Amino acid sequence: MADKIIGYDLPTKDFSVADDEPDKPHLMYYQMAGKKRRAHGSWYRGETTNFHPMRDSLGEPDAVAKYVGHGWFPEAPFITRDHYITAFGSCFAAEVTKFLVRNKYNVFGKDLSLNAHVIRSGEGIVNTAALRQQFDWAVGDYRPQEQVWQDADGSDVEVSEEIRDNTRDIFHRTDVFIFTLGLSEVWYDKITGEVFWRAIPNQKFDPERHGFRVMGVAENRENITAVYHMIRAIRPDAQIIFTLSPVPLAATFRPISCITANAVSKASLRMAIDELMREFEGDPRLHYFPSYEIVTAFLPDAFGVDLRHPRPEAVDFIMRTFQQYFLRD
Repeated sequence: MADKIIGYDLPTKDFSVADDEPDKPHLMYYQMAGKKRRAHGSWYRGETTNFHPMRDSLGEPDAVAKYVGHGWFPEAPFITRDHYITAFGSCFAAEVTKFLVRNKYNVFGKDLSLNAHVIRSGEGIVNTAALRQQFDWAVGDYRPQEQVWQDADGSDVEVSEEIRDNTRDIFHRTDVFIFTLGLSEVWYDKITGEVFWRAIPNQKFDPERHGFRVMGVAENRENITAVYHMIRAIRPDAQIIFTLSPVPLAATFRPISCITANAVSKASLRMAIDELMREFEGDPRLHYFPSYEIVTAFLPDAFGVDLRHPRPEAVDFIMRTFQQYFLRD
């Protein structure tokens, strides 16, 4: 195959038929994007069947709700300006916080006078182990044995009882938790097993002590399930919203392409979230917001020139969608 991107000029599958075409007994028919379409009818499809949209389907007025949010969006918006919201995780969580602040919702992240890592360094807590560490530390017995928490510039963050108390107070007062998971590739301390928030600062790296690994579905699920249980122990009525950052890895530390490594990293997190949602599907206060799918499968050409960060228009569309289905005026 040529190294350059190929053009696309040949016709593609459409599966549409004329409205007056007689139905064939071995096929099944459905309506999508204003056309009658056919599907193979030999196989039992269950009581619930939701077909993948066609390209023309995405232009329908309610397309995002019908083809992405179906089964995930709540029946009615529930977040009010009286609720206290804690949002942290990947850099995409910062976009959520900024939007909520602009629209005058009570977000703990807007108050930088609060001395807590989830406020000052929240967008660096991008993996599920780091997320769990904050809850284990704030409301449990966990104490970091080594300095594995660093700010964006690589400097160590303070680990004090004051910050722990502030973090615990934030969690106890939170009405709505919004977690944006980012990646499954982590660096860790080989002796303690503790996972770093980000990578390891250059001045600290010791090849005899520090290692790299990819967190699988089971480990990611275990971490977010533990967070879920800790929240339910201290805030049984809190709303919990998980989302997956659409921002891909900037680089992988595996000896494979970054694109394929990112697919694995995101798939591991998406599977973990889905398994959590299925296990606790009876909890009406547990939600998934499909920002990842909106960017990667719904919006055309959603990324900027770096092919990592969504265009401002894409971010705006995501947040307006979140506003429509989750936020009350």
